[in-house]
Amino acid sequence: MNRTTLEQWAILDCVFTTGSFARAADTLHRSQSSISYNLAQLQTLLGVTLLVPEGRRTVLTPTGVTLLRQVRPLLKTFSYVEAQAATLQEGMRSQLNLVVDVIYPRERLFSALQQFQQRWPHIRVRLTEVTESMFPTMPAVDDADVMIVTDRQNITGRGEWLMNVDFIAVAHRDHPLLSVSGTLTEALLGNWPRVQIADGGKTASGDSHNWDFSTLDAAAGAVVAGLGYGWLPQAYIHQQLAAGILKPLPLSHGTHRVTPLHIILRQDVPPDEPVSFLISALKTAL
Repeated sequence: MNRTTLEQWAILDCVFTTGSFARAADTLHRSQSSISYNLAQLQTLLGVTLLVPEGRRTVLTPTGVTLLRQVRPLLKTFSYVEAQAATLQEGMRSQLNLVVDVIYPRERLFSALQQFQQRWPHIRVRLTEVTESMFPTMPAVDDADVMIVTDRQNITGRGEWLMNVDFIAVAHRDHPLLSVSGTLTEALLGNWPRVQIADGGKTASGDSHNWDFSTLDAAAGAVVAGLGYGWLPQAYIHQQLAAGILKPLPLSHGTHRVTPLHIILRQDVPPDEPVSFLISALKTAL
């Protein structure tokens, strides 16, 4: 059985943060005698001195600094548990399921999730990344509260256009395709493997000559490694393009392609405040 309590440690943390017993008493809405008693008990039980007066302030001893640093994560976790319990009691969701196509820019996704975390720190976001060929067969789609996907057909839900993702045909700067004089034709491209994203190793085009990867990271890495050419999101590879590692292919037609992304809500459940906030953050992150 623990001899000390989280309440005593929380009082110690408050005294350290505010700098005095009086201000801690005001912050915690307790009497100064209660503050003093709990801290005296804490130090007695531990057998160490945690606080000493320094002018008008009360400061931690080196031992107090070390112990409080170790306890603070526990205090934060306990506060989180209490807040989550209150959230559940009020009937608010504890989890939000988000399905996102891998081509959606990650820096924008993480920016939106950071805003959401700051506003709703007690709601866990369950993020599932999908490719166009995986969707809508992924089990996570059935439970999704919000989806960002490329296809609006055969999807039950309320959706709207979110953004266009620009793709560009590229290859490694040393790839033989870039040494061909003039523009590249489909016949010339057919002599070399194309890197593409496909579901579970199945070729999207049915051509065994191609390289198929289940993630955007792997597909981009394969093109950078010189395994083949491919159409990749321009924003995703902007650093490699700027450094000259990847170069656009001089195609006669179709160097650039555009894929629209739509944001879709579940049709059976009206968006609550957390869902509405996430949608707004995803839009403003653009």
